[in-house]
Amino acid sequence: MVKIGYTMMTEQAGPRALVDHVAQAEGVGFDFSVTSDHYFPWLREQGHSPYAWAVLGAAAQATSRIPLMTYVTCPTFRYHPAVVAQKAATLQLLSEGRFRLGLGAGENLNEHVVGGGWPAADVRHERLEEAVGIIRDLFGGKHVTRHGTHFDVESAKLWDLPDEPPPIGIAVSGEQSCRLAGHLADLVIATEPKSELIEAFERHGGTGKPRVGQLPVCYDTDRDAAVKRAHEQFRWFGSGWKVNAELPHPDSFSAATQFVTEEDVAASIPCGDDPEAFVEAVRPYAEAGFTEIALVQIGGDSQPAFLDWSAKTLLPALHDAFD
Repeated sequence: MVKIGYTMMTEQAGPRALVDHVAQAEGVGFDFSVTSDHYFPWLREQGHSPYAWAVLGAAAQATSRIPLMTYVTCPTFRYHPAVVAQKAATLQLLSEGRFRLGLGAGENLNEHVVGGGWPAADVRHERLEEAVGIIRDLFGGKHVTRHGTHFDVESAKLWDLPDEPPPIGIAVSGEQSCRLAGHLADLVIATEPKSELIEAFERHGGTGKPRVGQLPVCYDTDRDAAVKRAHEQFRWFGSGWKVNAELPHPDSFSAATQFVTEEDVAASIPCGDDPEAFVEAVRPYAEAGFTEIALVQIGGDSQPAFLDWSAKTLLPALHDAFD
């Protein structure tokens, strides 16, 4: 069985709309939800980027069943890991146990704002490994004092802790991050349907743990309009994380994708209202071994129509195909 999730994409809608959307997603039957955690949108055309943790707190109160998750938070630049641990513990309490803490090594797009520079991937992974250790210790109720390679913590303790700490997920894109996830995480996160990522995660200790993927889609009864919107707002997606993690500004992504055509986008993102096209786009994730797949409907204003269509058409088709 593959669980189908909904993405609150902070880059394409304001905070009140995002909360309304996830409440509707719960009502129509999505199995879980995830939330991006950005300071900038990928492209100016997306037009938004509210503070994800405030949105999640409101979402925890506006919903009662649907699981919530960061997809993903970087705990090593904009946020200190001790602060991430406090936020995550609080959200687990607010949601009554429905929160999972998705973590990653970050993107320059969002982390450059604090002026700490942008080191090589090896250093970013070192920082992430150290941060996860701090977060785990604080989730355990300890007084934590650490003077590490990258982070100092002085007599920190979380005073409001849930009975069960949030499970920690780690985003992967290659062998090094899969090693970290296999050793340190309760679940793995990826945005590409690559079986080698799952195999590497399991090889490093991830066997039997949840595997969460993400897929952009663009529903519209007018397929041409869907393709145009997907190109306008999501043409950056196919660049891969070796590029996406490095560029510092939406204008950088605009320049990097200036030669991406609508046909290019339509070849990789299902567009329109044919549920079979969406089923076939999900299939590679299921075949690669993902147990959960979060859909990203492109375009903030299109969410209500997409969610209505999902209830009537898409979710039944996906459950028929993958249950």
